[in-house]
Amino acid sequence: MELYSYFRSSASFRVRIALALKGLAYDYRSVHLVRNEQTGSDFAAVSPQRLVPLLRDGEATLTQSMAIIEYLDETHPQPPLMPADALGRARVRSLSQDIACEIHPLDNLRVLRYLVKELGASEDAKNAWYRHWVEVGLEVVERQLCDHPATGAFCHGDSPTMADCVLVPQIFNAQRFECRLDHVPTVMRIVETCMALPAFQAAQPAACPDADA
Repeated sequence: MELYSYFRSSASFRVRIALALKGLAYDYRSVHLVRNEQTGSDFAAVSPQRLVPLLRDGEATLTQSMAIIEYLDETHPQPPLMPADALGRARVRSLSQDIACEIHPLDNLRVLRYLVKELGASEDAKNAWYRHWVEVGLEVVERQLCDHPATGAFCHGDSPTMADCVLVPQIFNAQRFECRLDHVPTVMRIVETCMALPAFQAAQPAACPDADA
């Protein structure tokens, strides 16, 4: 397998966690987003979307982090990243989408660049935008997790699921932008539990081959 990734891409981070949890080996292909390598002809030939992550598994090419994670879970079932029951799977998908669909699209690199370059937002205004949507979005996630009977050591139960793969990268980015996080204690407890696991540590940005690029 080959994973096209950027060390600070939270979507790529999600997939790296899933691969690490399943113990799957892969070749790391760096696509430096800040240097606009995603717009180059080499990557465009692989990815019409020009986005990371992108996973190549034999002849198959997969995009979109949550679709990749579910593909990995179906093709390499152990350890499972989705619950066995339909209601549990729906909850894990809902938690994942609360982050991947409600928070991340407002704060990804393309949006932040547009705010600055096209709309003339200052650095302070850009950071205020980022913090607002992350803090509000994580509060929603906190309400979904706190006191819910299905929440355990992790987002759903006592083993990591796709929801944890999506949550941890969002917190890494929130910390990088100095977002307020004291209002989401359940979220932070779960992230601490995740980061105690070797798979999460191995997948973090600082461990990536392009972290020093």
